[in-house]
Amino acid sequence: MNDWTAIDYGPLTDLLGVWKGDKGLDVSPALDGTVNSPYYETITFKAIGTVSNAKSQALSAVRYLQVVQRKSDNEIFHDETGYWMWDPKNKIVMHSLVIPRAVCVLAGGEYTGEKDKAGNVMIEVTANINDKNWNIIQSPFMQENARTTEFRQKLSVGNGKLSYTESMIVEIYGDVFEHTDRNNLILQ
Repeated sequence: MNDWTAIDYGPLTDLLGVWKGDKGLDVSPALDGTVNSPYYETITFKAIGTVSNAKSQALSAVRYLQVVQRKSDNEIFHDETGYWMWDPKNKIVMHSLVIPRAVCVLAGGEYTGEKDKAGNVMIEVTANINDKNWNIIQSPFMQENARTTEFRQKLSVGNGKLSYTESMIVEIYGDVFEHTDRNNLILQ
């Protein structure tokens, strides 16, 4: 059995635990413009240990579940699961995610060790439908009706606080739209 405390999770270390936030704002596309939906959410990050790839790459992996509910009616409107991975040898952070709209994202970015003014870890990952390394996969229906072409995410984590901004560029309703989400969460 792995001793989770002995594993180097690098910049992902402070993510571990259960986070709650009620300051979220989702800006999504609509036929006649945009819809602003204030939300609250819970994100649970669990250490799963070291994963070995082809006997030459060792990743530290964290599994997560994110459940987002609209403040207006308490309905769940976003459910997401995936993994955050840390490649300490190459200083790469990876985020793989799946949403039940038949969209999968593998985003990545180099971890530079950057900290914000409060000393929190800053993580940034991106994916693009044309990127050979960090890509987006989606069903034929989504390709035709709500095609995601780009994904960007920035996190700041530390001192029991997590904040993020996330953008997906979506081709929908005959236009290109930047679907954004942001929230501030507290470690429970």
